[in-house]
Amino acid sequence: MLVVLVAALGYFVDIYDLILFSVVRKKSLLDLGIVGDDALTNHGVTLINMQMTGMLLGGILWGVLGDKRGRLSVLFGSILLYSIANIANGMVHDVTTYGILRFVAGVGLAGELGAGVTLVSEMLSRATRGYGTTIVAGVGVCGAVVAVLVGKATDWRVAYYVGGGLGLGLLALRIGVTESGMFEGVKKKETVSRGNFFAIFSNGRRATRYICLILSGVPIWYAVGILFTFAPEIGGAMGLSPAPSPGDAVLYGYIGLALGDIASGVLSQLVRSRRKAVLTFVIFCGLAIGGYFGLGRQSHTMFYGMCFALGFANGYWAVFVTMASEQFGTNLRATVTTTAPNFVRGAVVPLSLAFRSLKDGRGAEQAAIIVGAITIVTALLSLIPLEETYGKDLDYVEE
Repeated sequence: MLVVLVAALGYFVDIYDLILFSVVRKKSLLDLGIVGDDALTNHGVTLINMQMTGMLLGGILWGVLGDKRGRLSVLFGSILLYSIANIANGMVHDVTTYGILRFVAGVGLAGELGAGVTLVSEMLSRATRGYGTTIVAGVGVCGAVVAVLVGKATDWRVAYYVGGGLGLGLLALRIGVTESGMFEGVKKKETVSRGNFFAIFSNGRRATRYICLILSGVPIWYAVGILFTFAPEIGGAMGLSPAPSPGDAVLYGYIGLALGDIASGVLSQLVRSRRKAVLTFVIFCGLAIGGYFGLGRQSHTMFYGMCFALGFANGYWAVFVTMASEQFGTNLRATVTTTAPNFVRGAVVPLSLAFRSLKDGRGAEQAAIIVGAITIVTALLSLIPLEETYGKDLDYVEE
């Protein structure tokens, strides 16, 4: 269906722009006059936190709009905003402006995935929606691979222009995509409250379900935001010389993520369970983190190989966003499906702050291990209260 293609390509450009900063972080900051390892690390953490803070706020904004105005308007509105912001990113000449524009880009990047997955989930049948969202996530994460290749082959400013241009070009596909019938049906019911973010917390069981859903996905962005992004610092602390490239870490990690997304999505369909698929991959993720620190120190080849394994293990993003869309009723579905992934992404903020704080006293390697262990244990415990949603009828509302 056209809606799957549009959502998948939209997420492709979304991930390209989201990951591009990790790829060009050092190159762009050096060009802007930042020198010294500590200064590069600290400015890098600040900028990625600006981006992720924008995604946190944008997730709420776009999620509410998705349930109030429609999934389609959010899908293309978010693409337009992050495309313009990333073109502007290529024009910056100081770190302050860079940070502001990463925040604006983060706001834009927050809307596409949730709106796209919500639209796909509501327009496909119960039996096929898992495959549809798997295609969206599998194609989407390939955007990170392209971001690495473009970021390494071109000037960092050109790489931002490419991302913005891809997004603007995608808007042409808006023709022919229709709004969700489920949303249109709820929209006609004037007594049903739509897009009330605080309604998620008005019921204890609903709030618990939402918080646990978010915590179950945090390991994915621990890997991306810490282990891949700060590969030079962590790899250097592990004794690798020269320090590993963050671009190569992202490249191999996201190749693994793309394959893992397909594998986890198919697994959830075969075993007819989202929870079992996520549980399997979180356990695998814990093992892959151990391999990253245990085997990755042997050589650069082994380090990047473990980045690939870690990416594959964290490839349950497809099942995570599908589970998010299936956990709540139509009047809150876009709000949840948009905010939950962005709160997971936004978890990079406290994770990176904890990493930076522990790094000062324990070193980069031990700091990353401690943060990772807490993340995995929390994710495993958070799966307990979540309900199984495979094959669930989504045509209902939250009271």
